[in-house]
Amino acid sequence: MTTSTLAVRHRLAERGIDRQLLLLVPATVFVVALFVYPFCYGVAVSLQPAQGGALAAYRTFFTDAYQRDTIGTTLAIALPAALFNVLAAVPIAYRMRGRFRGKRLLTAALVVPITLGTVLTAEGLLNFLGPTGWLNRMLLAAGLADRPLTLTHNYWGVFFSLVITGFPFAFLLVLSYLSGIDPSLERAAATLGAGWAQRFFRITLPLLAPGLATTFCLTFVLAFSVFPSAILVGDPSGSTRVISIAAYEAAYVRYDYAAASAAAIVMGAVELMVITVVLGLRSLLYTGSTAGGKG
Repeated sequence: MTTSTLAVRHRLAERGIDRQLLLLVPATVFVVALFVYPFCYGVAVSLQPAQGGALAAYRTFFTDAYQRDTIGTTLAIALPAALFNVLAAVPIAYRMRGRFRGKRLLTAALVVPITLGTVLTAEGLLNFLGPTGWLNRMLLAAGLADRPLTLTHNYWGVFFSLVITGFPFAFLLVLSYLSGIDPSLERAAATLGAGWAQRFFRITLPLLAPGLATTFCLTFVLAFSVFPSAILVGDPSGSTRVISIAAYEAAYVRYDYAAASAAAIVMGAVELMVITVVLGLRSLLYTGSTAGGKG
């Protein structure tokens, strides 16, 4: 190896560039091929409508109330579902971070919905919550209701579906964040006389809050992209006509690919705005060290 080659490698190493950096190449190619290129292609297609100028597809989307209202509908479904999943995961994960008999079995039971998929989940909801489902039959037989409850083919059907499919992700993420918090911090507070509530709200929750923000963002993106549930257990032409349905109809019903791309770009922009707000609020939270844990 020549002296000049060694000198070049030394200068690159000083700038943090070495052979290990080549390990990023496959991931970079993957991101560019599956995310960056499709996004740029979608933007280009949305700016090429058949008539009306480059921004005609966006102008049509925002001036048509039937299309524009899908943004609010999607947010009204995704935000509560994501918030519920995170809030429900915290107490369960907090209790399960210790060791006890049956922990593995209970954890497996909580994450089983990941393996079911949206279609099987929707079918199960129809069989359980539908007008002739088990729940309504039990309520009618017990005299607790005089007519079947309407829990499917509306907002609640989609909400329950998103909770069932999204909770396992939130639970696993929250459990991993809790495992990364040094348990000796709570033990030290307990020796000083702090009760359970004081330990949780003054020690654990501030340390966990940044992780909860990240968990909320991930579960929100999962819920915001709802499509099968909105059709199978929702009202796709009414109360659960989400923005993904608007994009699908534009592409495969009207064959207006510029309008479909515009709806998809708007969908991504709304998601990005919500995530930016949440991560901005996260920066205001305590982000101290959790050294000593397993996270």
